[in-house]
Amino acid sequence: MSKLLFKGGSNFPGKVALKLDKNILKVICKNYKIILITGTNGKTTTTSMIYNILKDTGKSVITNSTGANMITGIVACFVENYSFKKCCETNYAVIECDEANVSFFTDYITPEVIAVTNLFRDQLDRYGEVYTTLQKILQGIKKAPLTNLVLNGDESLLGDLNVPNRTIYYGFNCSPTRDKEVSINADAKFCKKCKSPYKYNFLTYSHLGDYYCENCGYKRPDLDYVLDEIKFQTPDGSSVVINGEDYYINQPGIYNMYNALCAYSVAVVCGISTSHIYNSLKKQQSAFGRQESIEVGSKEVKIILVKNPAGYDQAINTISLDDRTFNLVVLLNDNYADGRDVSWIWDVNFERLSSLSIDKIMISGIRLYDMAVRLKVAGLPEKNFIICKTYEQLIEEVKNCESNTVYVLATYTAMISLRKFLNSKGYIKKLW
Repeated sequence: MSKLLFKGGSNFPGKVALKLDKNILKVICKNYKIILITGTNGKTTTTSMIYNILKDTGKSVITNSTGANMITGIVACFVENYSFKKCCETNYAVIECDEANVSFFTDYITPEVIAVTNLFRDQLDRYGEVYTTLQKILQGIKKAPLTNLVLNGDESLLGDLNVPNRTIYYGFNCSPTRDKEVSINADAKFCKKCKSPYKYNFLTYSHLGDYYCENCGYKRPDLDYVLDEIKFQTPDGSSVVINGEDYYINQPGIYNMYNALCAYSVAVVCGISTSHIYNSLKKQQSAFGRQESIEVGSKEVKIILVKNPAGYDQAINTISLDDRTFNLVVLLNDNYADGRDVSWIWDVNFERLSSLSIDKIMISGIRLYDMAVRLKVAGLPEKNFIICKTYEQLIEEVKNCESNTVYVLATYTAMISLRKFLNSKGYIKKLW
């Protein structure tokens, strides 16, 4: 009824189920091998990649594909897929989980795998700093000592966790840039052991990379699965070498290389052959609202979710791979799910956009004027700005663009509301 009447249904059924039985997870998860994906950035895309890899091998698998990653959304996913029939085959559940909700899940269930992608500043009013987020995840991990951990080895906060779990690390053995100096706005710049500044053999982006501490000797752990080489990047995807073998990732950008490497690592832990992983990665489709491509009239509209400085910078770097003239839509909201404080936009490198060939710059969302000021200060031409107070006006401006490509950079609730509007107008057939 929630889906039919309100175009929802990703969280509310879980709320009802938990009211009826707070221990319901013990029942509805009973016949599943569960892979839990958490972390700040990349959860939805990594979840989608793992789900597709398992599904492509013919395995029975479910997932919360809409990104409803609170405990209510996770319960709703299992309730929707529950069957009263006994099943003898191995069922997998690939579940995206909010960082603060890992502990609520492991109160009842021991996952087969918990994968952690990275830790960045995000929604400071809700999470606090990255060290607080790490503690929330560790609370959940400590309740599941038999779970396999698949961790980003380039994330300095995830090294030497002092837990009994079998731990597998993935990371880069090459640098997409020549950078060794961490940005002033980066997170986790100081050693988790002695608080001295980290040094880097190389950086990938933000504070991720081959780190070490000169003072106490803490350093990046040995990697089990590695990205050895980046052969080329395009606006559509990347050719890379993972553990000595060539792969094509049908998603662009460094952050999607990390997502694919995490998915690769989890799949190998689950016993999937590298040939199956290869075939799946080269045909991956964009996840819900994550570089999703939609036709609006004659225009190709690419929606990219952005929610914090590190992810926003990577989104800008990714669209910078496109050397054509294109149009840009920037949507900024400050609802609870976005984070009420939008001062983080001043830590984003919008200045890089000023060197790109951008035609129209359409600005919308609850905090559209804050974004307009930020883009003006970044050096983008104010004469190209179009302030759109409604989605009707925005879509009309999109349809009247001269060039055919439109990139949409949107915070979470802005992305959701835009997709709902596009669905109501028939541009998106399937909302969830």
